[in-house]
Amino acid sequence: MGLMSDLYIGKSGLSMSQYSINTTSHNLSNVDTKGYTRQQMILGTTQYVTVGNNVISKMQTGLGVNAEEVKQSRNVFLDKAYRREIGRESFYSSQFETVSEMENIYGELQGVAFQNSINDLWVALQEVAKEPDSIVTRASLVECAVSFTERAENIYKQIAQYQVDLNEDIEAKVDRINEIGEEITALNRQICKYEGAKIENANDLRDKRNALLDELGQYISISYREEDDGQICVMAEAVPFVIDHTMFPMSTMTQVDLLTRDLTKKYGGDDDAKEQAKKEAQRLCGNSQMLVPIWPVYGDREVFNFDLVPTTKANTDVGGLKGLILARGTKIGNYTDIPPRPTEEEYTDEDGVLDEEAYADAMLKFEQESEIYNQSIEPSAIMAVQAQFDQLVHGVVKTINDILCPNKVYIPDQDIVYTDEEGNEIVYEAGEPIHILDMENAPLGMDASEAPGTELFSRKSVQRYNKVTVDGEEIWIYNEEDRSDNYSLYTLGEIEINQEVLEDKSKLPFSQNKGTGDFDINTAEKLIEAWGSKFSTLSPNTLTRYSFTEYYTAFIGEIANRGDTLDTIAKNQEAMVQDIDNKRLSISGVSSDEELTNLIKFQHAYNAAARYINVVDEMLEHIVTRL
Repeated sequence: MGLMSDLYIGKSGLSMSQYSINTTSHNLSNVDTKGYTRQQMILGTTQYVTVGNNVISKMQTGLGVNAEEVKQSRNVFLDKAYRREIGRESFYSSQFETVSEMENIYGELQGVAFQNSINDLWVALQEVAKEPDSIVTRASLVECAVSFTERAENIYKQIAQYQVDLNEDIEAKVDRINEIGEEITALNRQICKYEGAKIENANDLRDKRNALLDELGQYISISYREEDDGQICVMAEAVPFVIDHTMFPMSTMTQVDLLTRDLTKKYGGDDDAKEQAKKEAQRLCGNSQMLVPIWPVYGDREVFNFDLVPTTKANTDVGGLKGLILARGTKIGNYTDIPPRPTEEEYTDEDGVLDEEAYADAMLKFEQESEIYNQSIEPSAIMAVQAQFDQLVHGVVKTINDILCPNKVYIPDQDIVYTDEEGNEIVYEAGEPIHILDMENAPLGMDASEAPGTELFSRKSVQRYNKVTVDGEEIWIYNEEDRSDNYSLYTLGEIEINQEVLEDKSKLPFSQNKGTGDFDINTAEKLIEAWGSKFSTLSPNTLTRYSFTEYYTAFIGEIANRGDTLDTIAKNQEAMVQDIDNKRLSISGVSSDEELTNLIKFQHAYNAAARYINVVDEMLEHIVTRL
């Protein structure tokens, strides 16, 4: 090879050293830039020239050094692990925030605990038991009942409003997800444009795209792959999100509209079916305006599938948006969401004989309803709290009312027809057992009318009894609670203090109905005894039954335990995310000391190439001057 080729070798050394110095300078200028990935010049040899052969190998000589690519120092496995784990951290953090809000609403840490309202009602009942003839103690009981109801209703409204307020967070996250999708799509186009000639890598644009993928991983579970042309295809919750320079945006729909759409298809799809579906949807989810993320381009398909409870094992507990929606739930929970566990005593007759078949059927139904609870209610921090709290309030209200207005079973021997205030005809069929006011054991009021059946807590839309006459005898038929009709329930949102009792405290039934005018001490004693009895378990998954005071203590304890568990998981995830990010930074981060060392190295390489050219130049000059 000639000396001119040697000059080219030297020139390539100068160029590659300069390129390396430029790359190192670029790294140093971005040492504090968040999301920047350290770049590295990859050098290779140019083509070889064969000058001969021998028995061992070809006799070749090289033509210098060549720039292969400016490569980013990233580890794709750490990137995927980081995006998955930060999504899991967000999933549990968003749930912990909702539980913390629940604790604040109940006021256990602010000195306005609901426990005070329960205790005040209990003390008022004790005072009435001591002096049932005192209008003062009765008034105190009514006032404590008012305070209990108002405080419970206020908590109920705050939680329900908080559920709706979370729509803003959901919309903000959905909007940001769409913005990220649009930005990734725009970057895909730019990267394809710059890298189309296969000459250079658009590394700074790739850094922006990677930062967007890191942020997107916080909101939703993602997977992705890079195509040969440099663009990246993103799947969100196993659905195409960014594909072929196209982004498929996410949107939202209210729970009522979503359920109406599904039920309309079930009922036939016509206008009548749509109207029926809307009423059914409003009944099922309490006319909920809570938003649900959907994919409009995929037929308004829901983004998240909660048919199975998200778990780490299945890798489905990823994404802050998913965690927020899971914690919020799909409706306002109430006591009917918690199936009561049947007991053998309930199916044992007066002779102590257990109806095994009826008990087995009740247990089967309980297990089926428990599965629904564990799948749709218990995973939601807010709905579980609502259901358990409503169960407590319902228990207190039902217990007091049933003692003041005791019922008994009545089997009519003929059909009973009753027309309510709205003109609806109600038929009680012959032979079907119904509950009526037990007139023989019902206490009376102290007022002039001495009317029985005056409850302390009333339903806003449904009166307690329908008065009908059967064979000349007046009976009071109890309007049963219907789980499919929220207006018929003694549930939060439908409870108020009986207006008659508010206006006249003497109507509280504490007098005997035996015509003696004495006070019914048994009624007061029953109230005291019932308050301390075990009325319910906290959930279908527990066996311990609690009294009212014990129940509330266990209830608050479970909220605290749930919050502590979520906080622990979130903090563990935060530590894991930080550890993974540190490992990523050890590879992709810029070290000023290391880059300065490289800068000195490449400067020496540049100087060496320059000296090499000088030597070749002197050799050429010597040859030329000798000719």
